[in-house]
Amino acid sequence: MKLSHTPVDQIGFDQYGVFVKRDDLLHPEFSGNKARKFAYFLDQTFPGITHLVGYGSPQANSLYSMSALAKLKGWQLCFYVDHIASHLRDNPIGNYRAALENGAEIIDLSQAEDRQGRDTLTYIQEQVLPGREDMLFVPEGGRCQYAEVGVTQLAREIIAWKQQQALKSLMVFLPSGTGTTALFLNKAFCQLDPSIQVYTCAVVGSEHYLRLQFSQLENDSASHPVILPKAKPYHFGKLYPEFYQIWRKLSCSGIEFELLYDPLGWLVLAKQLPKVSEEAVLYVHQGGLLGNESMLPRYLRKYG
Repeated sequence: MKLSHTPVDQIGFDQYGVFVKRDDLLHPEFSGNKARKFAYFLDQTFPGITHLVGYGSPQANSLYSMSALAKLKGWQLCFYVDHIASHLRDNPIGNYRAALENGAEIIDLSQAEDRQGRDTLTYIQEQVLPGREDMLFVPEGGRCQYAEVGVTQLAREIIAWKQQQALKSLMVFLPSGTGTTALFLNKAFCQLDPSIQVYTCAVVGSEHYLRLQFSQLENDSASHPVILPKAKPYHFGKLYPEFYQIWRKLSCSGIEFELLYDPLGWLVLAKQLPKVSEEAVLYVHQGGLLGNESMLPRYLRKYG
């Protein structure tokens, strides 16, 4: 089960050469940043734990990776979602399908009689976890201090590669949801090799939201990544023609990227490349390709 030490490829993007850290080549069940975020849980034993508890979208990459983790550890995954669309329930696809095949129990709170208007996290905190010492809870998307262990390993791999390439400095870029990977990656570089700077963009929410996510995990703003602005506001999960166009353009490189985070990431990076044309740039491919199983048909239906 390959969970570290992925290769670095180089692709041509417009007139620029961009290096790509191929974390998409990690073991499929823990592809990309989930392998890094969940490394701690994979390596440790948890006596008395029988259930793994998480929450998020029914098509989240974390759902599939948590189901694989639970299966590997002999646990039952209980994954709570705000709701499951009827077409997905009737025709399972992508991460949702794969998680069900791994034995995950995916609980639709829109059907819960005792929800009483609570959001998903509050419901778990008040109705699920109290009195249950046999449950291990992982926040949405693996956003917790434990993620620092695996992300620091990623940082060490990038530093070793930079030294092999004899680079004086390096710009590392990756798009962010909760920002956990970008934050702990930059924090590690601040400590181990300050000549490497992490840049990111906010995919799930606003730049303000992303800064709040950083601050909740790390008070020292000096270790926070640089957030690059988006050309315009984008609604997470909505289909945009420019996303599909840049994804198809990237596919010509021979590397498949995912359709939820990577398109916006590359659009933002494209605006930055002319400003850093003299500097080596490394894009971290965070995996998540199973999500294309559901995203690509949506784009094809809309844009052909």
